[in-house]
Amino acid sequence: MPKNSKVVKRELDDEVIESVKDLLSNEDSAEDAFKKSELIVDVQEEKDTDAEEGSEVEDERPAWNNKLQYILAQVGFSVGLGNVWRFPYLCQKNGGGAYLLPYLILLMVIGIPLFFLELAVGQRIRRGSIGVWNYISPKLGGIGFASCVVCYFVALYYNVIIGWTLFYFSQSFQQPLPWDQCPLVKNASHTYIEPECGKSSATTYYWYREALDISSSISESGGLNWKMTVCLLAAWVMVCLAMIKGIQSSGKIMYFSSLFPYVVLICFLIRALFLNGSIDGIHHMFTPKLEIMLEPKVWREAATQVFFALGLGFGGVIAFSSYNKRDNNCHFDAVLVSFINFFTSVLATLVVFAVLGFKANVVNEKCIAQNSEMIIKLLKMGNISQDIIPHHINLSAVTAEDYHLVFDIIQKVKEEEFHVLQLNSCQVEDELNKAVQGTGLAFIAFTEAMTHFPASPFWSVMFFLMLINLGLGSMFGTIEGIITPIVDTFKIRKEILTVICCLLAFCIGLIFVQRSGNYFVTMFDDYSATLPLLIVVVLENIAVSFVYGIDKFIEDLKDMLGFAPSRYYYYMWKYISPLMLLSLLIASVVNMGLSPPGYNAWIEEKASEEFLTYPLWGMVVCISLIVLAILPVPVIYVIRRYNLIDDSSGNLASVTYKRGRVLKDPVNLEGDDASLIHGKITSEMSSPNFGKNIYRKQSGSPTLDTAPNGRYGIGYLMADMPDMPDMPESSDL
Repeated sequence: MPKNSKVVKRELDDEVIESVKDLLSNEDSAEDAFKKSELIVDVQEEKDTDAEEGSEVEDERPAWNNKLQYILAQVGFSVGLGNVWRFPYLCQKNGGGAYLLPYLILLMVIGIPLFFLELAVGQRIRRGSIGVWNYISPKLGGIGFASCVVCYFVALYYNVIIGWTLFYFSQSFQQPLPWDQCPLVKNASHTYIEPECGKSSATTYYWYREALDISSSISESGGLNWKMTVCLLAAWVMVCLAMIKGIQSSGKIMYFSSLFPYVVLICFLIRALFLNGSIDGIHHMFTPKLEIMLEPKVWREAATQVFFALGLGFGGVIAFSSYNKRDNNCHFDAVLVSFINFFTSVLATLVVFAVLGFKANVVNEKCIAQNSEMIIKLLKMGNISQDIIPHHINLSAVTAEDYHLVFDIIQKVKEEEFHVLQLNSCQVEDELNKAVQGTGLAFIAFTEAMTHFPASPFWSVMFFLMLINLGLGSMFGTIEGIITPIVDTFKIRKEILTVICCLLAFCIGLIFVQRSGNYFVTMFDDYSATLPLLIVVVLENIAVSFVYGIDKFIEDLKDMLGFAPSRYYYYMWKYISPLMLLSLLIASVVNMGLSPPGYNAWIEEKASEEFLTYPLWGMVVCISLIVLAILPVPVIYVIRRYNLIDDSSGNLASVTYKRGRVLKDPVNLEGDDASLIHGKITSEMSSPNFGKNIYRKQSGSPTLDTAPNGRYGIGYLMADMPDMPDMPESSDL
């Protein structure tokens, strides 16, 4: 065995005869030399040493090929399906153009500061979420584990949506599109339209019956939907192959998955602007309803959208930034990605409402034609006098303006019995006011609009390919938020962990591809993410601002960025953001308590949705999702508060420190050939001649080794010791 290893082993086997306090108070010459070599260093020498340390760690940790790849990864993670089908819905529902004002205010108050905070801690500590929060405060290390659990819950159902999109994408290569017309049913005597489709619409029927083959309640499983099972498997295979090599594989895919949606959105916008009625949709979208903007609910929903749009609390932001160089300007990244996300939402909203404006005009034209025929019948029956109809109006080919004129005249003349005539006003605004969100927007409203497009299969292929890319970009960040912290903490091979993670997720995800699977997607979306993520981000803000110390964090940022961040962030992180987050958390809990826990079930006989409450077992599952997501926080706190698990071996996310910098994960102290200095092989290291007065706790000690900086780990004695005076070796060595 090399001599250096013997020295290390002898030192590790010594009994503890002094406490840390005694160790620090020892004043012999060797200890003075040790302290000076560690703490009193020339500024230039310290910079050189730090640079060496940083480069060594960076060489060992994967890194982004370039800044563009990293920005695209963060944009791909933050820009997702919510930008296309949730933001437009909220904008329409909460005051149109006026909704943008509270959204922008909350983006500045909550979004950018907290996004900057997550980028900074990931880049500074260069670990995933588990390692980051272990470093900030070991007792709050459960925050990282909670992030991983929430990420996994979200990944389970989010990839199901990608599976649905893959199914529609595969069905788009047909002319006409399969959801263009209601199917016909033949019997012995005649042919008729499928009753369920006739009561709803072709696109609605295709979604619920052909795609999902949905059951009438969450309690009615109905078995697996094999088409969606195959699509879910394909979705997980795609994610696994993209993530198996970490950022080395997913980073290259980001060039396509992050940029392609913008190409499609711009193409859709240009095409939609030439469609009849598209301007009506955009005008309706940006007509501000200022009275709605003053309602507290609008601000709560805007804050929630900001929160989820940037992916705060998932761990993906921290994981991606951990592969950056420490001197990267993460403040610029935070502002850039946040505003790219916002403008993407506005662009998607323009596209959505241009298309919905076109759809509303198509529906309105049908409405006018049907009601004009009804007026002609009423005229023939004598229910309406021909004299009240203006002579210049031809009801067989009436325009929208002429129809509205006739409608108003009939309404005034037949005021008392007008409701018996059952005439519809056929206003475009009425159709646009029918708020559609989520899957209803993507798989029902948009698909219906595209059936009226010239070359509809081409636009359908482009639209669903865009959704696949948006979904995969978010999935990469979500999976990275799970894989990176586990690999950093437990030193598992990334390839093996990725395969196991995806395989297990597919097996669990089979509950989402039952005939009742859509109802479980709704359950997970409502209960597994919203409340747990809010709690996680509140704890993140508190951990940095009040546990680690906001002043110390600002100094770290100054050292890392080369300039002091604006004082604005100091006040946001310490006062405003925590108060806003706590208010949002309380409002969400109250809203969840007041809203009956349930889901919208598709009733086949009625061919419509009906709100149903969850059964007792469903309520238990909902509560369990919230509890399981948050459980790691109190569990880890109790374990580390009362030292219930021996962490002296450095296996539970221990890290090594020097002046607040992470150097390297500690090696296992029990190995004979383990090097204590930067993990170098023994032949490369100088003899670590510690004085006789430096002792360690035994490896079997029930308490944790504690460094003078108060952190868990073995860091203080593992730091570089330049200019260490030679000490005579003990005679027994």
